Amino acid sequence: MKNNPIGVFDSGIGGLSVLKQFIRFLPFERYIYLGDTARVPYGNRSPETVKRYAMESTKFMLEHDVKLIVVACNTVSSVALDVVRELSTVPVIGMIYPAAVAALRATVNKTIGVIGTRATINSNAYTDEIKKLSDGDKIKVISQACPLFVPIIEEGWLEHPATRLISEEYLASLKEEKIDTLVLGCTHYPLLKQLLTEIMPGISLIDSGEHAAVMAVRMLAEKENLIEEKDVYVQKPQIEFFVSDVPSTFYDVAQRFLGFGVESPSIVNLNDYSK
Repeated sequence: MKNNPIGVFDSGIGGLSVLKQFIRFLPFERYIYLGDTARVPYGNRSPETVKRYAMESTKFMLEHDVKLIVVACNTVSSVALDVVRELSTVPVIGMIYPAAVAALRATVNKTIGVIGTRATINSNAYTDEIKKLSDGDKIKVISQACPLFVPIIEEGWLEHPATRLISEEYLASLKEEKIDTLVLGCTHYPLLKQLLTEIMPGISLIDSGEHAAVMAVRMLAEKENLIEEKDVYVQKPQIEFFVSDVPSTFYDVAQRFLGFGVESPSIVNLNDYSK
């Protein structure tokens, strides 16, 4: 399976920030990216619906013979990761566990902040995982939903004065609690790293995509399943893009997330994988 692609799926195009980290750490791999753009966002769906969507994306990935499935969606990682793992015949990496491990390693004062969509924050997935992994340490976790961040980021307002005002409002309670580590619990949020650091200088920012990629390197290396530089010559990342719809902003947003232009994605009807 060494030459098989790595599959990355998300409810939309935010998972491209995760794909970017995988390309950074594993530049010689082949990738398949699936964005369920016709049904985004997942955050306002019931857990049963999210699980059904996750099963469909998993079946799609398995049909394309991936060697690893990356669930680049915090909502799916929060409520349906077990469904993906039960169905998958290959290893699965979600967003929650890698970030929780990294946050515990980074914190000094044992006070960790988590920001995310309402669905992710309401699931308590990050809080539960961090406390489960804390090994008896008294870790304080302060969570804050930031629902306006996703539309702001997709609009490209990364340096807009309104974005700073909204960020300061969202982060006010976290600053009061004197957190020293902040988990970016949404795949869109890494695009705000610079602004978040300016508002909370000295903070350790935990990018779940980055730490998922590091975990994937270790996992694939242990199974001797990595493509190495000597095995392939790559001029640019090898990625096949699939979406369930092509939104008008797809190419602009993809460029913003990845830092390079993308080719036309293939359209897939995920309902075909519901059986």
